Amino acid sequence: MITGKNIIGFAVVAEGTEAIRAYDPVSNVQLPETFAVATTAEVNLAVSKAATAFKTYRLTTPEQRAVFLETIATEILALGDPLLERTVAESGLPLGRITGERMRTVSQLRLFASILREGSWVEAVIDPAQPDRTPLPRADIRKMLVPLGPVLVFPASNFPLAFSTAGGDTASALAAGNPVIVKAHESHPGTNELIATAILKAAQQCGMPDGVFSSLTGAGPALGQQLVKHPGIRAIGFTGSFKAGTAIFDAVTQRPEPIPVYAEMGSINPVLLLPAKLAASGATVAKQYAQSITLGTGQFCTNPGLLIALADEATAQFAAALQQELSAIAAGTMLNPGICYHYYENREQLSRRKGVETLLAGDAGAAQTKGSPALYRVHAKDFIASDELQQEVFGPAALLVVCQDDAQLQAVLTQLHGQLTGTIMAETADLQRFSDAITVLTEKVGRVIFNNVPTGVEPGYAMHHGGPFPATTDIRSTSVGASAIVRFARPLCYQDWPPHLLPEALKDDNPLGIWRRLDGQLTKDAVRS
Repeated sequence: MITGKNIIGFAVVAEGTEAIRAYDPVSNVQLPETFAVATTAEVNLAVSKAATAFKTYRLTTPEQRAVFLETIATEILALGDPLLERTVAESGLPLGRITGERMRTVSQLRLFASILREGSWVEAVIDPAQPDRTPLPRADIRKMLVPLGPVLVFPASNFPLAFSTAGGDTASALAAGNPVIVKAHESHPGTNELIATAILKAAQQCGMPDGVFSSLTGAGPALGQQLVKHPGIRAIGFTGSFKAGTAIFDAVTQRPEPIPVYAEMGSINPVLLLPAKLAASGATVAKQYAQSITLGTGQFCTNPGLLIALADEATAQFAAALQQELSAIAAGTMLNPGICYHYYENREQLSRRKGVETLLAGDAGAAQTKGSPALYRVHAKDFIASDELQQEVFGPAALLVVCQDDAQLQAVLTQLHGQLTGTIMAETADLQRFSDAITVLTEKVGRVIFNNVPTGVEPGYAMHHGGPFPATTDIRSTSVGASAIVRFARPLCYQDWPPHLLPEALKDDNPLGIWRRLDGQLTKDAVRS
């Protein structure tokens, strides 16, 4: 049952008089429930509870936190069809997509439970004392990762489950030992409340401290900015637009004590279409990329929005084939009216840029919150001259950049901003000829893909979902996969510490049985006296 109230630790409250409502982008109607906007007092209570909870939650064992995450997963599944139905209503995404996303959310929680049990994520390092070393003895020095404190999470609009209330940011922050405060996304407040209730139940069942999790609702940027500037917040996870992400980052730099901001802000995900590949299978590649460009109505942070190729007959044929494939794909429902409006506004601005040719512009469907495919072409010299052509058009649109020669192609790649992904579509013959260009592309991205599409991110151990600015605010971090946990931890070094007071991960006998670096070597062995 949806109450429209804020969840602050174990309390469910609604003290304010302001409220928001959710919107169904398929039916183009507001949903009936109202959701109370959090007051300043509620914000302060949530942060205060989180700070108090941190004192005990940080000391929970890896097994206790693993069970907590698994219990959250169980409670999410127990919500059943009402969760799926509500998420579909608030996002316009099809039931099959949401069903799969629910399982991805559950799988992420279980993944971090496994990471906790395996234990090596803490990066335990031990340099035992060498009192007899000459000319100077060595102290006993040990280091590991420890949690930061209360983490603020901003969910994404395009993944209302997997990148949202119990998504990767929340799961990894809780796994690392940090309380979490979620600023509910305005597009899916009902979905948020259902998931937040599941987390609340799991926290109570597992004996977690009051304040280990809170969820607050707000309208516009006011609540987010209030939370970002609150001195009790120790780190931030964000998934969304460049404008919102940089606003959060800028606000944090103005704090008396800046904190880490891990903002994933989208990308145009360049695709390098090399000539031998297009000559051999251009029609197949066109079909493949038409599906990728329009997947989820183009509302993926890994949507291939930039295609780069040489000016030749194979590229001309590819462009014609891609145009035909895209024209056969019907307009799809977008996540909310604002996203739909900006999609058409941004693609119209793109079409008016110098040198840009419109190959396809499907009928505008803003009134019905539907986004139609679009394809544009520009010569490399105009692309290089206009930084605006690198702005993301969030939706089912792509820009084809045509280069006169190899040198111009490399110049285009050199000009690129930081990206989440870069893709190379190539035959063996292309790889040697364009090896320098491929090297340049790898320097611009967080994930490089060969002969596939960038859409689709596997939340496993090897995945890196990040990239150089402006794709993210921290080139070293990932928001997907096992390594996401280290964002919300910091190194702490213990020197000559009493053995009985050391954390379990650093004790001589290795009671957790984890991999540690002992005198420079990875081992599970105990420290020999």
